[in-house]
Amino acid sequence: MSRYCNSTHILMKSTRKQLNDTQLRSLKSKDKLYRIADSNGLAIEIAISGSKIWRYRYRFNSKPTMITLGHYPAMSLLDARQARDASRQLLIQGINPKENKAKETLSGKAFSNVFVEWHNNKKDEWSIDYANDVIQRAECYLLPFIGSKLMGEITTPDILRLLKQIEQRDLLDTLEKIKGIASRVFSYAVGMGYITVNPVRDLPRDVFKKKNQQHYSTITDPKEIGFLLRAIDGHKGSYQVRAALIIAPHLFLRPGELVGLTWDEVDLNDKLIRIDGSRMKMKLSHIVPLSNQVSDIIRELSCIQTGSQFVFPSPRNKNKSITTNALLTSLRSLGFSKEQFTTHGFRHMASTRLNELGFRDDVIERQLAHTDSNKVRAVYNHAEHLSDRRDMMQKWSSYLNKLKSQVG
Repeated sequence: MSRYCNSTHILMKSTRKQLNDTQLRSLKSKDKLYRIADSNGLAIEIAISGSKIWRYRYRFNSKPTMITLGHYPAMSLLDARQARDASRQLLIQGINPKENKAKETLSGKAFSNVFVEWHNNKKDEWSIDYANDVIQRAECYLLPFIGSKLMGEITTPDILRLLKQIEQRDLLDTLEKIKGIASRVFSYAVGMGYITVNPVRDLPRDVFKKKNQQHYSTITDPKEIGFLLRAIDGHKGSYQVRAALIIAPHLFLRPGELVGLTWDEVDLNDKLIRIDGSRMKMKLSHIVPLSNQVSDIIRELSCIQTGSQFVFPSPRNKNKSITTNALLTSLRSLGFSKEQFTTHGFRHMASTRLNELGFRDDVIERQLAHTDSNKVRAVYNHAEHLSDRRDMMQKWSSYLNKLKSQVG
């Protein structure tokens, strides 16, 4: 006798007369729900509404259980019996049909639905810019190809083909990001019990081209920094973009953090910028001390009546800020190629020179808003070294102005 027989017992006896289609068609609703048995645990349930639902009753581990098989007439009598027999086979193997059906239902979720579920679960931990970036990447590279596929049907070869198409376009950085997003969605699905295997996990790195380690292009030679600052001063574009570019080397915020600066975040009395964690890459609040030079520039900007909450409002829409692309385009118009300088380059320029000028590494790192290895500690330390940072930021602005004035 099977070792599962003790835990599995069919409740309904098969000795009674079985149903037929004529009987099924003639069944009418009553003032309360009722069931008519067929055989071997199969029964038809007639709801007060008149709906007819196939149910299968059984015992698993000595506990009575019932599972829905389908609706009549969409599921015929023959189909219902076959579904019951399939459940009986699972019972013989020691598998609970109800739990098995739940797993099949979950694995039947489309990738696009699970992606949205994962994104909603994680977005509060991310900056708004990063959350939007994840959506844009998925909409461009993942959802058009596997969005409609069921999670349980997506295989490792499917993912490999998708990523190879990105690789063929030589978008190796994008490939890594898309692979990471896909892997996290599938890992989430495994954790939620939707699927049992992450198809991205088994993809070895060796099947893809290796991306050359690249850093953001920047300028660190003092004479070249002076040339860059003078070029920015001569920018002929909108005052918003020009002001953002002039301030950028002094604050060395990330481009998205800079262009999205609001007046609520600026405290000219205390000479501080306070940015909420929701706008920062690592979701931690950040403080930026303002040098006298930067305070003067921002004070002048505050006199311009734009009616916008943004320090650098879009010339086309006061309810939006200028874009990071506007900064990049302006740098290109000034003659700086992507090999020479990028908008992120202001941060790397400051980091390199401040270290070379002898400022403390921990003060520089805190001002760059680099993540503390202990995130709990980091939450309480966003104001850490504030006095030293004020001093550093003032000396840095004075140093930049000195470089800008040294022509030749």
